[in-house]
Amino acid sequence: MIKVKRIDHVAVAVADRDAAAGDLSALFGLTAGAREHVASQKTDVAFLHADGARADATALEICAPAGNEALARFLASRGPGLHHVCFEVEDLGGALAALKAAGVRLIDETPRPGARGHLVAFLHPAATGGVLFELCEQADAVRGTGSAA
Repeated sequence: MIKVKRIDHVAVAVADRDAAAGDLSALFGLTAGAREHVASQKTDVAFLHADGARADATALEICAPAGNEALARFLASRGPGLHHVCFEVEDLGGALAALKAAGVRLIDETPRPGARGHLVAFLHPAATGGVLFELCEQADAVRGTGSAA
């Protein structure tokens, strides 16, 4: 139905982004990447990478609520843990239109700003066997400058 380019990241929900990122970095020897407050999603995120990994390798996203009520409820009911898997797609708007036309339940019907300047959208877990999936389009693709380095 849609073409996934790669798994961009796997996200872990935590209460304290910096503490969790530090603990996981130390435990697994991961290297810190982008760290930011994503105002549009009311979250604080940090990306961790395997040491020496390629720039396009799958990242681990540490995600903490910073006013995001849904994420806070997730943590309150389930505790810290796996939150979502993010697939990179070529044309996020087109992918969402194709999914909607096929009757797939979406959380976001249009792309919105996400971390690292990417556009993002979430699919409803009811449409994907109970797993929350995010789709993203890389920042450089959004600007029309080609693929990521």
